[in-house]
Amino acid sequence: MVFSSITFLVYFLPLFLLAYHLTPNKFKNACILIFSVIFYAWGGPKFIFVILGTTFLDFYLVNAMHNAKTKSAKRQLLIISLAMNLGLLFYFKYCNFFIDNVNALFGADIQWTKVLLPIGISFYTFESITYVVDVYRGIHKPLKNFWHYQTYIIFFPKLIAGPIVRYHDIADQITNREKNYTTDIKLSGFFIFCFGLAKKVIIANTLGMQADAVFKLAPEQIDTAAAWVGAVAYTFQIYFDFSGYSDMAIGLGKIMGFKLPENFKNPYLSFSITEFWRRWHMTLGTWMKNYLYIPLGGNKVTPAKLYRNLVVVFLLSGLWHGASWNFVLWGAFHGLFLVLERLFLNNVYQKIGKAVSTLITFIIVITGWVLFRNEDLSMASHVIKQMYSFNFFDGKFALNNDFWFSCTLACVFSFFAFLPKTQAIQDTVYGEKFTSGTKNALLLTSIALFYISLAYISALDFNPFIYFRF
Repeated sequence: MVFSSITFLVYFLPLFLLAYHLTPNKFKNACILIFSVIFYAWGGPKFIFVILGTTFLDFYLVNAMHNAKTKSAKRQLLIISLAMNLGLLFYFKYCNFFIDNVNALFGADIQWTKVLLPIGISFYTFESITYVVDVYRGIHKPLKNFWHYQTYIIFFPKLIAGPIVRYHDIADQITNREKNYTTDIKLSGFFIFCFGLAKKVIIANTLGMQADAVFKLAPEQIDTAAAWVGAVAYTFQIYFDFSGYSDMAIGLGKIMGFKLPENFKNPYLSFSITEFWRRWHMTLGTWMKNYLYIPLGGNKVTPAKLYRNLVVVFLLSGLWHGASWNFVLWGAFHGLFLVLERLFLNNVYQKIGKAVSTLITFIIVITGWVLFRNEDLSMASHVIKQMYSFNFFDGKFALNNDFWFSCTLACVFSFFAFLPKTQAIQDTVYGEKFTSGTKNALLLTSIALFYISLAYISALDFNPFIYFRF
């Protein structure tokens, strides 16, 4: 079940909100847990038992680790927990990829069962690791109540696509969040949810159809214009698809009294790839920094080791997105630019100014998304080559009014916060303090967007969610 489905919007969500707000505070976590199990089981009934089983083991392993008397005993239990979580991720997500590559490299014929990928396993694994590592580092004590731990792990707003919530960021809210049960916070959650839904349904879906239309063409039918239309359409599709879903998760969290971390901060306004990764999928970047980059040595090493750390982190970041070489190359592509920026590109950007460097960074990001979009590397290579070959002929794709409308909206909202005044407007819309007039305007706008989005979902037979499979 995804948030942008009729099943969720018309049946699941109203029923959950009614039950949640009628449930006494003492039992609200139980209400969340029951509906989270139903939410996950709806899309993967077999895998809910995998999650429940591993969280059961993790809970008792981490408590045993916390109570262990010696450092070596703590470390052993940490390793067991990490091995279990990463082993599950490898088995379900990377085993077939690994065997296929061994067969191709050595001409072997190793047979392996094609394993289905549990929904959201990458997000679930990373959050399990934050719990284990945070307790091991002494950042936070483990939860005493097993059901509270289950609520943290399978909390349905962020279960299948994030934001990736670090344990110590939400630990206190699981047991005490009554101070967040205010009208303004709940209204803010409703506004953000409706804006996220509109971003996903009205903009991302329309542009996604155009991107699919281009990338399904035969290579010889893709000229420079078609290549750029497909690349730009996908660039906006993935942003509004994922940031829209993150907004919906954050909005739902606020309605329940949780404050989930921000996941996107106008990433296409970045004037370097380094800044892009401070604005794009911020919770993944934070996770990679705290649990991989810093343990590798971070910035406090020689330049050669610093560049190695950046490349390693971005190769693994690419692989985290999917068991396919195009994701690895996409990670390497971004890692390369991070290294180049530290070597000399940042100096160039400072000389040419923010506007030009933002445009250059945007073009680099668009080019990278072509790699991300195409598992067929020969197709990705062909599209990128066509983008820069200035080879124009009558392509076989057709642009329609819906595409131009959504593309214009995408441009406006992607670059809206470029100026301080427009940034202030955006902060007000996504904030929690409203004047009476602003509140009424946002409420009417949100209700209208909700019903327009429902109409789009009903009318269009195209409603994918890109990060659903990660």
